[in-house]
Amino acid sequence: MTLNLCVLTPNRIIWDSEVKEIILSTDSGQIGVLPNHAPIATAVDIGILRIRLNDQWVTVALMGGFARIGNNEITVLVNEAEKSRDIDPQEAQQTLEIAKANLSKAEGKRQTIEANLALRRARTRVEAINEIS
Repeated sequence: MTLNLCVLTPNRIIWDSEVKEIILSTDSGQIGVLPNHAPIATAVDIGILRIRLNDQWVTVALMGGFARIGNNEITVLVNEAEKSRDIDPQEAQQTLEIAKANLSKAEGKRQTIEANLALRRARTRVEAINEIS
């Protein structure tokens, strides 16, 4: 038995096919989803989506959104998403270093919040390419 997974951003479809299992980062922690999972709707956190095909795992960096699970269908609507194979490792590492520097220079509450979010996004992209696929 399989699940139909659809990952969408405002600009494109990132994933639309059958999968065996997923592990999704939500605002309340990670959840695993197998066929016949109980129906839920949840907020998606900045983090990694792990997708199990047959014997292989694929990772996708997600930048927050929502997910709906029910009837063996998973729809994930996110602000941004990138498959790990599409992320340039050097660019991701440079972005992480810049985000760290910006956080250390942040002044005021707003700049600190924005810098922390940028750092979380940058770390997620680096984590996605460092996952075993």
